[in-house]
Amino acid sequence: MDPSPEWEKSQVDADIPFRASAHHQHHTWAGTYHSFPELYIQPHSTKEIQKIVNLAQRCRRRLVVVGCGHSPSDLTCTSSWMVNLDRFKRILKIDFRSNVVVMQSGIRLHDLITQLRVLQLAMPNLGSIDNQSIAGAIATATHGSSTRHGILSQSVLALKIMLADGSEWSCSADEHADLFRAALVSLGAIGIITEVSFQAVPAYKLQWSQSLHPLEDIIAEWEKDLWTQTEFTRIWWLPYKRKVIKWEADKTDCQVRPPPLNRWTGALGFHTYHILLYLSTWIPRILPALERFTLSVQYGFKDDGDRATAVQEGPAALLMNCLYSQFVNEWAIPLQKGPEALTRLSAWIHGDEQTARIPYALDGHYVHAPIEVRVTDTSTNPGPRPYLDNTVPNGPTLYLNATLYRPYNADPPCRQRYYEAFEWLMRELGGRPHWAKSFSTVTKKDFQDMYPQLKEWLRVRDQVDPKGIFVGDWHRRHILPDDEGKAMLASEERMIRTEPAKGGGLNWFGQLLPKPLKPESSEENFDLLQGPEWQALFSKGA
Repeated sequence: MDPSPEWEKSQVDADIPFRASAHHQHHTWAGTYHSFPELYIQPHSTKEIQKIVNLAQRCRRRLVVVGCGHSPSDLTCTSSWMVNLDRFKRILKIDFRSNVVVMQSGIRLHDLITQLRVLQLAMPNLGSIDNQSIAGAIATATHGSSTRHGILSQSVLALKIMLADGSEWSCSADEHADLFRAALVSLGAIGIITEVSFQAVPAYKLQWSQSLHPLEDIIAEWEKDLWTQTEFTRIWWLPYKRKVIKWEADKTDCQVRPPPLNRWTGALGFHTYHILLYLSTWIPRILPALERFTLSVQYGFKDDGDRATAVQEGPAALLMNCLYSQFVNEWAIPLQKGPEALTRLSAWIHGDEQTARIPYALDGHYVHAPIEVRVTDTSTNPGPRPYLDNTVPNGPTLYLNATLYRPYNADPPCRQRYYEAFEWLMRELGGRPHWAKSFSTVTKKDFQDMYPQLKEWLRVRDQVDPKGIFVGDWHRRHILPDDEGKAMLASEERMIRTEPAKGGGLNWFGQLLPKPLKPESSEENFDLLQGPEWQALFSKGA
């Protein structure tokens, strides 16, 4: 007997809205990938999230949770169901004695920062952007730049997470600790984080300065107090000029003093630089000169020792403008390997093969600047370490970020060769790639060697999601075991093709493994609903 959509609707919490729409086009922030989910769903409550999970189970659909899509990889791409938590963003509870804030997981960091400011609170640390949701920032090991702070999830005290069977579990260092360690860097494959308990701090201001230095001076200072003299430190390396811009900041009670501006700081500089970067995709040899232009125009620096200072609210000081669409390839290596990394990569960029010792020829390629250098230290954190934490466990971690801009969505010609050389060097120095970035040559065997606790993460993942409702092609390519001829997980999605997208990037298309059924019950028939049938079923509350 064919199932009635109305009958099935009564079996899946008909009174709870299912806020789904079709024909949504998803793209990464950088426009590197585009995908076309079957449904785009924006729940407002935990019960709505539970309904989504239950329906996905019964309809055998994969679920992908997405925020701002800031990762340039295809991690968030799907042709199945996409869940966006932008409507699930309330602060639920604040303990002013401990400064612990409990919030729904969809809140964007910029909204969280704004609401905390009203309460005279702040996040203790922050990355370079605040567009992500709190759940997305946790899921990919987002970090800032300070040896006095670890990754962002170090401030997470507890989580609630909706698992594949529709149950909501609480986890922390003291409760379901293995689930907590897996969910702190979940890569979207454990479940849907619904609630975050976060350790905030009293609001603060930062007095910062940035100054120009020769690269050799920075390397000489490396083992002294370069990274410990102030609470926050990061550098931007200009490889062709062999210069470094050092940015350092400490907390202060001084009055706010905005950063210095010049006529190039606004739209004029933004569009001029953009056009010149686009020109460099056709004439790459102008990139060294463009680096000099950036130094003098964007930063206003000409000579070693030139300096700019300001006092800003903490989050505002820590953020930076990402400017344009970009590929970002960032790796974590031991801090003490930094001088060798900068020396050898600099030699490769300048064509000194003997010093570089990298088995990829430069072949006339030119790279973009600056290269961002940041630090963290998770080794002093007494809390549980995420299974997939990419930082060094027994000391400070250095991050090298080889950014390549995509001016007007045009891919730079150096990308393949530059990233081959960069990733080879990072692997040799004991590095691990940032989960949300654009690594391209890392194999599944590499990840198995890099992460001794990957097996523990996989064990938890298999327990809480045996049908693969949260598993996509990215996970299978990089960290899930090879299927060795076995069938895919019941709800796992595989990429079947990509094709050039109009305006740049790639269109991504996925597919779930066909599942032959011999329906003997209404529930089994539900699995076979397609097209107009399930669209009619989900029309309520859309």
